[in-house]
Amino acid sequence: MKSKKIIIGSRGSKLALIYAERARRKLFEFFSNVEIKKITTTGDKNQKDRLSEIGGKGLFSKQIENDLLDKKIDIAVHALKDMPSKETNGLLTNCFLERNDPREALISLNNNLIKDLKPNSIIGTSSYRREFQLKKIRSDINCKLIRGNVDTRLTKLNEKLYDAIILSYAGIKSLKLDQKVSQIFSTKEIIPSVGQGVVALQCREDDFETIKLLEKINHKLTNISVIAERQFLKILEGDCETAVGAIANIDDKNIHLEAELFSIDGKQRFYHNATKNINFAFELGTEVGEILKKESKNSYKR
Repeated sequence: MKSKKIIIGSRGSKLALIYAERARRKLFEFFSNVEIKKITTTGDKNQKDRLSEIGGKGLFSKQIENDLLDKKIDIAVHALKDMPSKETNGLLTNCFLERNDPREALISLNNNLIKDLKPNSIIGTSSYRREFQLKKIRSDINCKLIRGNVDTRLTKLNEKLYDAIILSYAGIKSLKLDQKVSQIFSTKEIIPSVGQGVVALQCREDDFETIKLLEKINHKLTNISVIAERQFLKILEGDCETAVGAIANIDDKNIHLEAELFSIDGKQRFYHNATKNINFAFELGTEVGEILKKESKNSYKR
């Protein structure tokens, strides 16, 4: 086992550092000298433009991955939903902490439920998926681009630039901001992003000591769910503008995958769910992905 300290690389946001600290605490069970290094990503620097316009999801992970490849850090910590589905050459993402709550949360100015918002209310989101899903619930809703960390978004809401914002409930809970939540949507009402609520730990594929260490803290059931969801996304070959959601749930020895995909304009919704034995999570992701890809006839690609 390594005699030196292990350096974890993380984005410097308050939420990212909470996730990194969670990873460090798990590693402390098996290794005593673990340090966190803050890394500023391109996605953190530019908080105005839509991600697709400045390089996609990888903007939150690329700089951290570069530091990992350059051996400036030993482990990268990511929110899995911010990672591209294709693994970077030379790296391995095969360790996942136990999944946090994957649901979506609405925070509104007057603590209103979505059904009680005034007509044509403006909801802040940077996700086409969330926009189209919200419009399924309230067709008159207007969605407006919002970027930045949770505190920044809450400030913009309080400045009345929006009537409400929608965020990952896992992040809200981790920041202890539960009291601000107006409504939590079930995963039936709003199917979350692939990997939502999952903290992923990444290392170099030739760093066998770190791989062994990460195996000890990997949460097996979360890993199985992630295999199905990520394979589904990989089959679609989508990008950060693809309006797609998927959630896998495990019941005893079976894994159930529920997924939806929207056309570019959001007018068409394609949905499928299926169940297999947990040993066939990869095959389940492939099956559901191929079905939705065929049904949609690539109408989801820009």
